[in-house]
Amino acid sequence: MARAYSLDLRTRVIEAIEAGLSTREAARRFAIGISTSGAWYRAWRSSGNLEPGRQGKPKVSKLDAHETFILALVETDERDITLAEIVDRLAAERGVKASLTTVHAFFAKRGITYKKRQRTRPNSSDRMFWQRGKSGSKANSISIRAA
Repeated sequence: MARAYSLDLRTRVIEAIEAGLSTREAARRFAIGISTSGAWYRAWRSSGNLEPGRQGKPKVSKLDAHETFILALVETDERDITLAEIVDRLAAERGVKASLTTVHAFFAKRGITYKKRQRTRPNSSDRMFWQRGKSGSKANSISIRAA
């Protein structure tokens, strides 16, 4: 991820615009984007602040407010609810639109995983996978007769 421009550069751009340069001329002079210099100047005029904003993903999720509801769905006796069903229940009962990825990230953030067991035991008398032949061998090739 790219870093924010330095506060020194931001200050010099604002001072140049205040001295009479246009945002385009200031952008050209300091080798930055035109929209960047305009955004910095607008932010400085409205709030007087030149500090860069926080970059990256937000620390909070929109599902944090519904934590007890979601965890109650999972903690039932029948723990066989899918992420898609959780998304549907959130939309129907809470009016919250969320994607599967958002719900998955909600559980991953809390370290909650649920893996279903295999339905049958592995067979101990026979191999459970197909072994490939060595590279270049004809053991795995299928021959098709030409018509």
